[in-house]
Amino acid sequence: VLSDEEKRKQYDAYGEEGLKDGHQSSHGDIFSHFFGDFGFMFGGNPRQQDRNIPRGSDIIVDLEVTLEEVYSGNFVEVVRNKPVARQAPGKRKCNCRQEMRTTQLGPGRFQMTQEVVCDECPNVKLVNEERTLEVEIEPGVRDGMEYPFIGEGEPHVDGEPGDLRFRIKVLKHPVFERRGDDLYTNVTISLVEALTGFEMDISHLDGHKVHVARDKITKPGAKLWKKGEGLPNFDNNNIKGSLIITFDVEFPKEQLTPEQREGECSELPRAGKNLAQLIQGL
Repeated sequence: VLSDEEKRKQYDAYGEEGLKDGHQSSHGDIFSHFFGDFGFMFGGNPRQQDRNIPRGSDIIVDLEVTLEEVYSGNFVEVVRNKPVARQAPGKRKCNCRQEMRTTQLGPGRFQMTQEVVCDECPNVKLVNEERTLEVEIEPGVRDGMEYPFIGEGEPHVDGEPGDLRFRIKVLKHPVFERRGDDLYTNVTISLVEALTGFEMDISHLDGHKVHVARDKITKPGAKLWKKGEGLPNFDNNNIKGSLIITFDVEFPKEQLTPEQREGECSELPRAGKNLAQLIQGL
């Protein structure tokens, strides 16, 4: 076997299994024969099965999305300047690898040395091309989730390109705060409204109005739950979280004048004598 160059290459690459007639498998096939498909057993993919194929680097890009887009969903177009391999004049060394070279030193004596062997391939050059990628922002998408685009990463002139992955980064909203599928917001009401009750509409992320009404005393920091008014669940958009409203009461910043006290008391027809005295006591 060692005296035949082609058979020696098969032996160096695949061992005794590679000397069988019609054997065209790779190292991955041999391991798969004994231990199963590693790629699928450990969550890999077919691109990772043959480790002999070089691969370009993956690119991870933060994609900023608004809370409105998380609520309703959206399609975002991203312009990508991607280097693409194009044929160029001349030749180049490629597919370089380590091979064992056997030298006969005498009768029955052989020496095996390792050397780098390269093929000759057509020359290539990298040219930037502009591509437009469309990313679907699904309702309820979570912060940190990734959307992969296979083969859109860094190129490799002797192998496969890497992947491009968009990582979701949800921007801070001025009104609502996200916690899981629930939304939190603060609403400021006047002291009179806190004592006598109130009725208002809150504008939601998609523009629809959420009606809020109370006819009881509202303490500072009180919370009101509105079920089904939160964000849609990413796995099941038919399920939505809750909207939790925290009420802040705006107290007067300065001492009230006698005229202001009378005005405040006149707005408390349902509050009763004790609440009127509370206002006057400010």
